[in-house]
Amino acid sequence: MNYGQPAVLADDPAGVWAAGLGTAGFFALLIVVVWQIAATWRARMLAAREEEYRKLAHRYAELLDDNVELHRRSIEELTEARKSIASMERMMREIE
Repeated sequence: MNYGQPAVLADDPAGVWAAGLGTAGFFALLIVVVWQIAATWRARMLAAREEEYRKLAHRYAELLDDNVELHRRSIEELTEARKSIASMERMMREIE
């Protein structure tokens, strides 16, 4: 026994194993934490992307409705113009 001298861990096989397992466990925990942070970040990015797609689809639906309404108005105006032209043609034929 060496009184007054510090014990060397390399002399104790159980201590070496305990230190090795503790270090491996710490690094495994660190890897799991980093992995979970990355997975959480990725899930947030996917949710944000999905929300943007949802907004884009809603905007597209609004624009499509506006386009359909403009098309309907154009058809109505064209129909009125055709009626007016047909009426003018009848008047021109009656005059001749």
